[in-house]
Amino acid sequence: MAASIYEQFGVKPGINARGNQTLLGGSTPPPEVQEAMDEATNGGFVLFEDLLLKTGEFIADTLGTEKAFVTSGAAAAIALNSAAALAGDDREKMGRLPDTTGMKNEFLFQKAQDYGYKRCFTISGAKIVEVGDENGCTVDQMEAGIGPNTVAIAYYESGRWGDNVVSLDQARELADKHNLTLVVDAAGQIYPLERFTHVAQTGDLVAFGAKYFGSPHSTGISTGRAKFVNSAFQQNFLGFEMSGQKGLARPFGRGFKTDRGEVIGVAVALRRWFTMNHEERLAIEDAKRDAFARALADVPGVEARPDTQPLIGPNVVVHIHVDPEVTGKNGTQVMRELEDGDPTIWTRSHDGGKSIALGVQVLSDEEVATVCDRLKEILTAG
Repeated sequence: MAASIYEQFGVKPGINARGNQTLLGGSTPPPEVQEAMDEATNGGFVLFEDLLLKTGEFIADTLGTEKAFVTSGAAAAIALNSAAALAGDDREKMGRLPDTTGMKNEFLFQKAQDYGYKRCFTISGAKIVEVGDENGCTVDQMEAGIGPNTVAIAYYESGRWGDNVVSLDQARELADKHNLTLVVDAAGQIYPLERFTHVAQTGDLVAFGAKYFGSPHSTGISTGRAKFVNSAFQQNFLGFEMSGQKGLARPFGRGFKTDRGEVIGVAVALRRWFTMNHEERLAIEDAKRDAFARALADVPGVEARPDTQPLIGPNVVVHIHVDPEVTGKNGTQVMRELEDGDPTIWTRSHDGGKSIALGVQVLSDEEVATVCDRLKEILTAG
C-alpha cells in the first residue's frame, strides 16, 4: 500500500477523538466547503480587499452585526480587535502598535475567567487589569476597576459562567455606561444559532473560531460594530496595501495573512451552518455516542455516558468512565495505551483521568468502530 502524504514526510497519522483541538489540526472541512475552497484557489485571482469586504458583508448579514471579515483564526481576531479598541480610527496610533506609550491601554478582565488564551488580548500592546478574584466578580467590583487608562473590557465567553461573574450582557451595560469598548473572545460559541448571533451582536468586537463550524483550522471571524471592525480591518495584513490606506505604516496584523480559498471556506461553511438541519446533525452525533454505550455495555467497570451539560458550541462528548478497581487500569492508563497503539488514537480527560472524554463530532462511523474495538481490547485484556 502506498504511503499516505503524511507518511511520505515521516509524520504518523492517527484518529482524533479529542474534538476540534488545535494540537491535532482543528478541523476537516466537509466536502461542500473543501470543494468551494479548491474552486476559489484554482479558479483565478481576485482583489483580496474586495473578497474580504464582500464575504464580510455576507457574514455580518448572517450574524446580524454591522460588519465582519475573515481572519487567520480566533486568536488573530482577538489581537486585531484589541488593536482596534486601542487605536480607534487614529492612523498614528495604528502605526505605533504594539507600543502604547501615552495611550489609554488598560483592559479590564475578570480574574475568575482566567484562561490560557488571555494573552491574545495583549499582543496588540494592551495591559490586562484583573478585577474580582478567583471566586468571582461583581458589577460593582468591575466598575471600581475602571481608571483613567481604561479603554476596554476584555471578556472570555465560555457559555458556562454562573452567577458569580459579570455576565456578557452586564458587561455590555457597563461598557455603554462608561464609554468603554467590549472586546469578546467567543471562539467556540457557535451553537445554538441564537446564542451565536446574540454573542456576535452584544460585543463591540467579537472573535469566533471558524474551525468549529466546518471551516479550515486556520480561520476565524472578527465582527461587531462597524466603527470598531473598520479599525481592525485596516490593521489586518493588507494594511497600507489596501486602496485608500497608503498612509498607514507598519500594519500591526501583517502576520495574520489568509488565503483566498480560506476566506471562501469561512463564508461557505457559515452558510452551511445556518441552513443545515441541526436536529439531524445532532441525531447523527448521538448515534455515535450510543455506539460507544452499546460496545462497552458488557465490559465490567466501564460505562459510556453522554455529556449532560446543555450543548453549547461544537462539542458533542461521550465520557468513558473507568473503575480501576474492576478494570485494573485508570483512565489515564487507557488513554496512554490508545495513543501508543496502531493506529494512534488521541483522547483527553476533563477530570484528571477518572474518565475519557471523546469528541464524537470529528469521528467518522468507521473511526467510531475502531475506537470502540480498541477500548474493548484494552479494557478486557488480562
